[in-house]
Amino acid sequence: MVEKNDYRLLVRQITELIQGENDEAAVLSNVAAALHDAFSERFFWVGFYRVKDGELLLGPFQGPVACYHIGFGKGVCGTAWQRAETVIVPDVEQFPGHIACSSLSRSEIVVPVIGGDGEVKGVLDIDSRQLDAFDDSDRWGLEQVADAVARQLYT
Repeated sequence: MVEKNDYRLLVRQITELIQGENDEAAVLSNVAAALHDAFSERFFWVGFYRVKDGELLLGPFQGPVACYHIGFGKGVCGTAWQRAETVIVPDVEQFPGHIACSSLSRSEIVVPVIGGDGEVKGVLDIDSRQLDAFDDSDRWGLEQVADAVARQLYT
């Protein structure tokens, strides 16, 4: 598992990387790439889904092809959007309504990106080939990343 200190360094790097950029696609692309590169041994898919027209629409990502559209409250991503809170799933086969975009996914964490207006603007979705790959350090660190993205793009 990743320690909070590892995330602290990565959050600082990501904050510097996106500083001054306001293009959504550019920021989300580089954040997904930075996370995928930093944790490639654990994270096989890293990406964003953006709230658009009442659903989550696939955004920039790193990894194999993914689902295009996810409904509110559907799957892990839609559930995180609905609850406006991070959802950690140790075994995706045990999550009711899991949307299997890839059969390789065994565990998942989804973190909402919440704008300055309190509305969920999208979600950061990370999948692992390992069961139970995510813990509270991941929650804490990835929430910091999502907050940095929100401050840069949605305040």
